[in-house]
Formats: sequence, structure tokens, C-alpha cells
Amino acid sequence: MSADQEEKPDKKSDQTMMGAGIAIGIGVGLAIGNAMDNIGAGLAIGIAIGIAVGTGMQRKKNSKKDE
Repeated sequence: MSADQEEKPDKKSDQTMMGAGIAIGIGVGLAIGNAMDNIGAGLAIGIAIGIAVGTGMQRKKNSKKDE
């Protein structure tokens, strides 16, 4: 492998992590929204949670690559 290939992040894998995080967040958000009787607010909260989860999964994966 060349040095260029080692430094490039795997964009497809990163997108998969973010997609999985958002999917998890939407599920959680729907449950929260249903409990609050406000699906719109629950989805907004869920998407925010999902972005945080996806970012965390990306960082965890990238930190394992660095080791």
C-alpha cells in the first residue's frame, strides 16, 4: 500500500457508520416522540442523537486504525 492509500479515510465506511447512527437515532426519537405525543420533536431529537452516535462510531473506528 502506498502512503496516499493509508492516509485516506474510508468514506464509504464512514457514511455507513453515520447512516447506522441516524437510523438508531430515528428509532429512539420515534419512541421519545410517541411518549411525548409530539412525533416531530421526537424525530428532531432522534436525528440529533443519531448524528452524535454516528460520529462517535466513526471516531472509535478511526482511533482503532491509528493504533
